[in-house]
Order: sequence, then structure tokens, then C-alpha cells
Amino acid sequence: MQTLPQPRRIPRQARSRALVEAILEATARVLTEKGYAGTNTNLVAERAGVSVGSVYQYFPNKDSLLAALHERHAAEMQTAMETVLEAARDRSLHGHLAALVHAWLAAHEVSPELHRVLEKEFPFFDAPSDQSPADQGIFRRIRQLLEDHRAEVVPEDLDLATWIVLQTMESLIHAAVIAPSPGHPVDAIEQAIVEMLAGYLYGRQGGALLRE
Repeated sequence: MQTLPQPRRIPRQARSRALVEAILEATARVLTEKGYAGTNTNLVAERAGVSVGSVYQYFPNKDSLLAALHERHAAEMQTAMETVLEAARDRSLHGHLAALVHAWLAAHEVSPELHRVLEKEFPFFDAPSDQSPADQGIFRRIRQLLEDHRAEVVPEDLDLATWIVLQTMESLIHAAVIAPSPGHPVDAIEQAIVEMLAGYLYGRQGGALLRE
């Protein structure tokens, strides 16, 4: 298994967290504009308005910056998920799926070129799910959602069902943003993703009912 580059230290105070966020935001802009070859810590520091020593205080090299961008993205998806699932707890399972797919699509559409670079060119800097606190949190929350709607969910193995739901959403949302289907508006793609997930979780009868 590949060892991912790690930050030198984790920011604990609000000021240091703000500094790291500024560095990562600058990295995202530079990476989008200049690609991997044109990105370096000096340029990131300049764009962030900090000294290169401040960058090295947290990140030993640009690879560690890319790994941190992947984890930041996962954390953003976790926050988006928690926000929409807490917004209306009395939604149906289908309603929760629709809200979640919509929120994740909207989050990816903010910086589509950055997602293209991270997911298509440098996916190997994305930590495996068992090494990502955000990914683990997302898995646990979706599994709890399925448990909360246990009477409606056909698949018996909820761990597997959670994995299927997350892999399907991630793959199709990335495709919708990075390489969208020609001639199909994003809202049609969004609805198709929701219906696919609902059809799997509810079974054929549930999928048929959704189309009535």
C-alpha cells in the first residue's frame, strides 16, 4: 500500500487553522491554473500571502498539499451531508437521498476544474477510506440513515448497501461534473442518480412506485 505524504503538524488553534486553509485555497488555485508541474511551495506561499516557511511549517512538499486537498474535499462532503440530513429528519429515505445528491452535486460544481485535476490526474493522493476520518464519518452516517429506514431497505447487508450507495454517488457525481453526458442537463442527471439509488435500496417495486 502506498504511503501518502502527511502534513508536518495539525493546526489546533483558530489562527493556525485559518493559515492552513489559506495555504490550501492557494494550492487549489495554483494547481487549477498551472497543473502539477507548475505548482511549487514558493508559488503557493506567494499566492497565499505568507512566507514559504509558513507553508513548510505544516506541509513538507507539494505532494502533502495535494493529499491535504483530497482530505479537505472529503471533509466538505461530510459537512454538506450532515447539513442536509439534519435539516429535515422527518424526510423519507427517498427525500434524504435526493437532498444528499443535490448537495454533493452543488458542492462539486463550485470548483469543477479542481475536481478534474484531483480525481482524474492525481487520485492516488486520495487516502483510502479506512485512513480518512471524513470518509469514515460519511460511511457511518449513511449506514445510520439506512438503519433508520430499515423497514424500507431491501438489501440485508447494510454495510454493503452503504458501500454501494457511496460508490455509486461518488462515481456518478464526479462523472456529472468532470465529464457530463452531452445533451443532458445536470438536473436530469441528478434525478437519474437518485432514482438509481432508490431503485437499489427499495427494490424493483419501490423503483416502479417512484416512476408512477
